[in-house]
Amino acid sequence: MDGIDHEDIHERAEFHHDQFLSFGNLDDLEKAIEYGNRVVGVTPMEHPRMPARFNCLGAYYDDRFRELGNLDDMEKSMECIIRALGLTPEDHPKLPLRLSNLGVSYTVRFQRLGHLEDLQKSMDYKSRALELTPEGHPDLPDWHAALAVSYADRYRRLGGLDDLEKWVESDSLALKLTQDDHPELSERHANMGVSYGVRYQRLGKIEDLEKAIESGSCALALTPEGHPDLPDRHADLGASYGNRYRRLGEPGDLDKWIECDSRALALTPNGHPALPRRYANLGASYADRYKRLQEFGDLEMSIIYKARALALTPDDHPDLAHRNAALGVSYTYRYQYLDELADLENSIKYKVRALELTSDNHPDLPDRYTNLGVSYGERYKRLLEPGDLEKAIEFQHQAVAFTPEGHPELSFRHFNQAILFHNKYKSTFNSSHLHSSLASFRKASQVLTGAPRDTFNYALRWAKLASENSYLEPIEAFHATMDLLHQFIWLGATTTQRYQDLLLAENVAVQAACAAILSSKYALALEWLEHARCVVWNQSLMLRSPLESLALSHPALASQLQSVAQELHHANSGVSESHSSAVVPEQRHRLARRYIKLLTQTRKIPGFGDFLLPTKANELVRAARNGPIVVINCHGGHCDALLILPGQEYIDHIALPSFTEQKTRSARSELETWLRRGTLEERGVRRPLPEPETNMGLVLVDLWYDIVKPVLSHLNYLNKYPIEHLPHVTWCPTGPLSFLPLHAAGDYDQPRSRVFDHVISSYTPTLTALLASTPTVLDRVPGILAISQAATPGHSPLPGTTRELSYIKTHTEDKAVYSEFVGDRATTIAVLDAMEQHDWVHLACHAHQNVSDPTKSGFFLHDGTLDLAAINQKSFTKKGLAFLSACQTATGDEKLPDEAIHLASGMLMAGYSSVIATMWSVADDDAPFIADKVYALLMQDGKIANGEAGKALHYAVAELREMVGEKEFGRWVPYIHVGS
Repeated sequence: MDGIDHEDIHERAEFHHDQFLSFGNLDDLEKAIEYGNRVVGVTPMEHPRMPARFNCLGAYYDDRFRELGNLDDMEKSMECIIRALGLTPEDHPKLPLRLSNLGVSYTVRFQRLGHLEDLQKSMDYKSRALELTPEGHPDLPDWHAALAVSYADRYRRLGGLDDLEKWVESDSLALKLTQDDHPELSERHANMGVSYGVRYQRLGKIEDLEKAIESGSCALALTPEGHPDLPDRHADLGASYGNRYRRLGEPGDLDKWIECDSRALALTPNGHPALPRRYANLGASYADRYKRLQEFGDLEMSIIYKARALALTPDDHPDLAHRNAALGVSYTYRYQYLDELADLENSIKYKVRALELTSDNHPDLPDRYTNLGVSYGERYKRLLEPGDLEKAIEFQHQAVAFTPEGHPELSFRHFNQAILFHNKYKSTFNSSHLHSSLASFRKASQVLTGAPRDTFNYALRWAKLASENSYLEPIEAFHATMDLLHQFIWLGATTTQRYQDLLLAENVAVQAACAAILSSKYALALEWLEHARCVVWNQSLMLRSPLESLALSHPALASQLQSVAQELHHANSGVSESHSSAVVPEQRHRLARRYIKLLTQTRKIPGFGDFLLPTKANELVRAARNGPIVVINCHGGHCDALLILPGQEYIDHIALPSFTEQKTRSARSELETWLRRGTLEERGVRRPLPEPETNMGLVLVDLWYDIVKPVLSHLNYLNKYPIEHLPHVTWCPTGPLSFLPLHAAGDYDQPRSRVFDHVISSYTPTLTALLASTPTVLDRVPGILAISQAATPGHSPLPGTTRELSYIKTHTEDKAVYSEFVGDRATTIAVLDAMEQHDWVHLACHAHQNVSDPTKSGFFLHDGTLDLAAINQKSFTKKGLAFLSACQTATGDEKLPDEAIHLASGMLMAGYSSVIATMWSVADDDAPFIADKVYALLMQDGKIANGEAGKALHYAVAELREMVGEKEFGRWVPYIHVGS
């Protein structure tokens, strides 16, 4: 009878425990404990199942401790498990289970109280369990998983890399040995995700980060709604998204981080031991969103959540130091925002407490020193107390000293040192402090495991500081900056993200080129201007580069490279970003890493050492085919022109001392004011224009005397050539100069003082664009596609487009294969397909420029916008002329002047060798006139291989200027030629 009773009670206990594990209802757990105690009370001590009864009761108490955090439950759990083990014979098959369970109990107590002796006991018992378990035993995955937790705890406490690797290895074995239908599979994936995430934080390998997200996502997908572990799954995945956000800066990861942490908190009941951790996590994610968006509400939420986490953390909890430190960091941010000294004092108070609670051998010790050093540095800047600066320097010194070589955070700690030494230099003017600052900046930028977005920033700060001190050589610093730029602006990011990141690059190309020119390193200046301008376009061109030479000697490798490049080009084109079948970030990142790996592999092959590397100056000079290329660079008080002449290997230099960066910005501002007053917003019927005698004329005068005339004089082009045989100059302005009409420079009150009196002008965004868009000499008549939209909903009518196409049709008769798509025939798909079949394209319609994502800039057709993303996906090659008779097709983005974010450059990069476009909107009456004259000239030969398009536009605009008056700048100045 007794046997029946205690078996029945045990079954009831197990039933309620299973219910709790499935649904998380605490009432079931209470009943399990109640029945578990009853069964222990009625089962004779010598009964063979008594050890199992104690073991089960220990598990019930452990679960209640994990739910409610009551230390008494933890001790009762351990007591039961110790008794279970004591009653288990040495040869009993359950001995490994009991050993492992006791090891887990010691783990739980270590995680709560932080005593190292508990950690050691946990490892001893778990290791013994593993030793006693034969290969193939179904419990083996559990023992590996349990031991992984102890390695994790010891790594987090002592920081040993060996423990980190054993942690990852144990989790890997546990997952590998777990069957696909095993109920613990989700936990195995979750554990694997956490261990990969921590290894990423220590070693900085992004592959570990991607694996962490993959494993965490898998774990979450395998965890059903209502499962007690669901909050942990969200929290773990959120941590991985947070790590990736901090590495790559993609806003989507920040959103997912906050979403996961919010979900984890919402699923965690009040009183749960994990609640402080949930608050702490959410506080951290809100702090990062504050740093990105600078919205004070996010900072306030960060402080609220971190303060709650700290308030709920017991005084003897191992995480207490971290909670204090985290709250101190948010108070530092609030001080920086509000400038209230009380926040800074709170920051120091919490960080001091965190340092006091951190043992001398704890791996978080460098972080404590760093945080405290930042606060003392802030207080020094506020109160100018030398003692605060000395404390800050000492704390940062300790932080660096205690940080292992190769640690990703070492970069940030060197950077903090650099800032403090620079502050000391500004106080003492002692050159040794300046050199210490520069040395720390150098070290900060050279930590290979640091996030490239951070190390790039540190290198740029280093270069700026070196440039500010005239007796220092900034070239080394700019070399480091340039090397890091393409790691920072990497192919794994979306196009939008790369443009956003380029805002942080602060026109580095112009700064670096200025430094190189001042050092008389003109070839280096040219290379830097090429490599650090039009970065996104150049990356797109690289993905579409032909691989013939590689294919001849290594066809398999070339095939792999081409396949990955095409996939990556598709993923980055922009089309998929808003499409339902969006390429997930993980896939894009994998493709980018694979592409880079294949490039590295290729460059190890003899003869391919410079394969697809940025073009060197000796190759760039070959872009000057039809006349000189003039690259103009303005930074600070320096303005210079670099001249590349056809057939000339060296690069000539002209200083332009009368022009400055400030003059450039003023001219840009004057031009914008003039355009706004003239309401030149989109092509349409004629509307009021500014008075001729305006500041526009003054801008053109300055450009003439300060830039264009000195260049033409140096080239010996002034008053030398007859009007029908003018030389051809291609202008390549940089920075804000990109927005100014150099092709119209002149003093219109003086004779022979206009640029068009002496040369034909074209533009190019980069020399690489000219090299990539070598025009093809056709052995047949060209195929010309003409598109018009006379009436687009929401836009002004364009009646002139009908006349425009009739002129083109007349001129192309018997001289070209002519096709036109008018009105409702001009759909996005039809036009795109037709562009593929034709050599030239003429677009007479409204256009749109999207500065936030240039790939979404495009042309308004009958059924929507034909954007650059769609055009780029076609990977056109060997195309001829693109005539963009639309509004603002060569207007750039003033925030990113060196990225050539406009439709004209977009068409050049899309594969058209020559583009006619407009800097601002044109009158609907003028567009047909220009088209008529241009095609009349072009159809005489039917080719554009030697600058004919630029020449045709030059003479067409001359006729328009003669008709309307040369001071009617709004009518003729906007027309420009870009490319070959």
